[in-house]
Amino acid sequence: MSPEALSELIFNIVNDLVNEGKAGTLTADLIPPQAKFAVMRPKDRAHGDWASNAAMQLAKKAGMKPRDFAELFAAELVKADGIKSVEVAGPGFINIVLDSASAAAVVDSVLEAGSAYGKNDHLGGETLNLEFVSANPTGPIHIGGTRWAAVGDSMARVLEANGAKVVREYYFNDHGEQINRFAKSLVAAAHGETTPIDGYKGVYIDEIAQRVIDEAKADGVDILALPRIDGGTDENGEPLGEGDSEQREEFRKRAVPMMFDEIQKSMKNFRVNFDVWFHENSLYNDGEVDKAIADLRERGDIFEKDGATWFASTKHGDDKDRVIIKSDGHYAYFAADIAYYRNKRHREVNPADVAIYMLGADHHGYIGRMMAMCEAFGDKPGENMQILIGQLVNVMKDGKAVRMSKRAGNVVTIDDLTDAIGVDASRYSLARTDYNSPVDIDLNLLASHSNENPVYYVQYAHARSCNVDRNAETAGITYEGADLSLLDTPADGEVLAALVQWPALLREAGNLRAPHRVAHYLEDLAATYHKWYNVERVVPMELTDPEARSEEAEALRIAKAPEPARAAARLKLNDAVRIVIAEGLDLLGVTAPEKM
Repeated sequence: MSPEALSELIFNIVNDLVNEGKAGTLTADLIPPQAKFAVMRPKDRAHGDWASNAAMQLAKKAGMKPRDFAELFAAELVKADGIKSVEVAGPGFINIVLDSASAAAVVDSVLEAGSAYGKNDHLGGETLNLEFVSANPTGPIHIGGTRWAAVGDSMARVLEANGAKVVREYYFNDHGEQINRFAKSLVAAAHGETTPIDGYKGVYIDEIAQRVIDEAKADGVDILALPRIDGGTDENGEPLGEGDSEQREEFRKRAVPMMFDEIQKSMKNFRVNFDVWFHENSLYNDGEVDKAIADLRERGDIFEKDGATWFASTKHGDDKDRVIIKSDGHYAYFAADIAYYRNKRHREVNPADVAIYMLGADHHGYIGRMMAMCEAFGDKPGENMQILIGQLVNVMKDGKAVRMSKRAGNVVTIDDLTDAIGVDASRYSLARTDYNSPVDIDLNLLASHSNENPVYYVQYAHARSCNVDRNAETAGITYEGADLSLLDTPADGEVLAALVQWPALLREAGNLRAPHRVAHYLEDLAATYHKWYNVERVVPMELTDPEARSEEAEALRIAKAPEPARAAARLKLNDAVRIVIAEGLDLLGVTAPEKM
């Protein structure tokens, strides 16, 4: 019996007690929804398999002492199929012990459902547009964007496991000043000059510049001979870089697609596949920006002031109004944000019911204006638009921080990370921590094959379960004759309790947009499984340890070798764990190896 089933049973008992007039002054309108009746795993197993504080929640409304009210619950709960005993403890806790067959029923549920166990469709009926990473195409994806790649793709998988239709989207910022700085940096590198003071540095700039030169040459274009206007110097004599020129535009035209290609390859190698690659430039080329401004103007949220065009965002809760067209006629960056949101909500293919933005820590100040814009379009902030802010990543090695700066050229990129510790460890380590919190990535730890490495610890549980299957096959042990009621040891019970919590955990991870909860669950399940493995046997010992042939080992084998019905039941339990671990790892985009 699952916690959800017990919660529903308690909820029904409350209603029955009210209908029968046994609940004192408690009335039907005072009964909270079923979700409020929490069923918890006691820290001390001596207190039972599950516990509820429902009587304590409702006693005051019933005008009764909590223990007295709890006794009413206990009298009804103990009558239910699958419940062995119920005890009232302390001020009114209800402690529940399941019979072993009921507790073990989850095993067959997992085996029958396979990788679909725990998945549901409660988020079905809506299209969620999930935009993440969206790094500027001016360099390789750094560690912050890598975190969003791991978290974003894992979140998409979790949402899909809860029935949602998810559109993964990457927004290319290929319009604006950062692209100008990128092009100027390339031109300077091509001529062997000092990087402009507002430009980008790093080996990759030299590499891209040379690739552009080679590509242009192959096309019959001597790019370095094209007209060039010197940008001059600042007051300190530092070069300001390129002004508008044919040469710079040729570098821009060729280099930006190269960076797009690099980013797309990095994402694919990181097991992240986007449904939409959206280009900011298209918002201007297709007139989307002007349409969005016209829409807001019609709604009364656009005004003119000081020669500029403004969005009246204070009408919708923002701390100040925002310029969208500057007095010089150029669009402010926020103009594209307005058009992009409107496009997401009204595009012909997969319009978004919910637009989820995953933004870096430096974007916290954007939330007010974004939510104001959402409301101005007639949508509900927090519902149609949801903004998630991620915190910083610190990369550590040998106890020291590995510094990163795209402009300084000392950047830790997605490819650097995966080269150092692999895709599995990279994805898992970045997704296992709540994105609201900073995270330290210890390269030495994550490259190690030890139980201190969380991804190895979980993957090893899966590999170990596969090894049990291989040994069972050698020993001729199958599911035949399995008696799940024999899964009655404390270690068996802990594994069963962990398995039965997976559906609720998966549902919660989807509702809270919290894929890190999947990782935490997997680590708990792996820990429970490893303990179970060390104290219970599926296969006689001499078949799994060729060196354990001594008389002492033989005596231990005889003592620990389970009878056939129990061995078959434990094999099924082992396989249920394997299925859930593999499913959870897949939701995080991590492989489940059969051998390690």
